[in-house]
Amino acid sequence: MVLPLLTALTFAPFAWAYSTVREDAAYVQERVAPALGDLAAARVSLEIADQEAGDSLRAGRAVELSGLSERYRTRTTRATQRLNQVARSGALSTAERQDLDVVAGLVADYGTWTAWAQANAADRALREAALAYARSILCSAREEPGGTGEGGGTREGRGTGGRRGCRPATGSGATAVVDRVTALERALQERFAGRAAAGAGVLAAFVVSGVAFLLLAHGSWRTQVFLHRRFRLYVSVPLLVAAVPLLALPVLAADAVLVQGAQGDAAATARALSHRTSPVIESAAENDPFRTPGRYVIAALEDAVDRELADGRLAFLDGVAVWVLPAGLLSAALTGGTLHAYRREYVRLTRTGAAP
Repeated sequence: MVLPLLTALTFAPFAWAYSTVREDAAYVQERVAPALGDLAAARVSLEIADQEAGDSLRAGRAVELSGLSERYRTRTTRATQRLNQVARSGALSTAERQDLDVVAGLVADYGTWTAWAQANAADRALREAALAYARSILCSAREEPGGTGEGGGTREGRGTGGRRGCRPATGSGATAVVDRVTALERALQERFAGRAAAGAGVLAAFVVSGVAFLLLAHGSWRTQVFLHRRFRLYVSVPLLVAAVPLLALPVLAADAVLVQGAQGDAAATARALSHRTSPVIESAAENDPFRTPGRYVIAALEDAVDRELADGRLAFLDGVAVWVLPAGLLSAALTGGTLHAYRREYVRLTRTGAAP
């Protein structure tokens, strides 16, 4: 009875903990990380589009005929597409999804007011008023180039090199597009970190499984020795077959350690998507992609996060987690059936009058 119970106690908590680690990794890689990249790209694209709108509208009457720049249209379209991808990612809660819908509505309003500024480009007062209102929809506050963020450090990535960049607000005053997008980024960063960290329940399950594994290995060895002495069996083949799934557990445990380490590294890289990306870097990469360092370019960071999460696991074990518990239960059943058969034979051989 002990060996089958130890087998179940080894596999059941291990299967839960390992599947939790793998599911967290899949959730982070397939949902949270892409959503973070999309939010960063949408935020930066909108700030670049705002700069382009200001440049185009300074042309006055000429912009009524030529329209806003191609870069403005490209960036606003890209921002809308990225926000739609976030909505479809499945990474947001219901409340966050509603907030994203508000962001999409505000982006549409921003486009309406910039178009109105373009239509009244000849009238400087109307043009500047419409542009100012559009920018208030995008940013609730702005900072001068070289300004500092929280903690007194230089807010790298927020300045716009000669122009004022958006400074995200918090609290009741966080009503603009950049404020809301930044809040969503912050929530996803926390979710990323939470999923990347090994919880107390997972660690406890691995510890219980490890202790049961050691006891099971010791008990299986003692059982083989007993059968060799009493039954003159060189080795019990059914018990060896039942022990085969146990050989996979150290490999799966190593994979879980690799996955946890990869998630920790990817979480550090993903933080740069929120804190280090900027219109300046994206504009420079767009203008001269071969000379711009890729360290804080959004596409490079997205690729880095995906690569860290993909490389930080044993790929051939994908999909194995669902089979761990069934394999353990089958091993326990085979062990119990084999030992029951040996018990019947042992009782027959040792009944009264039989030779010991």
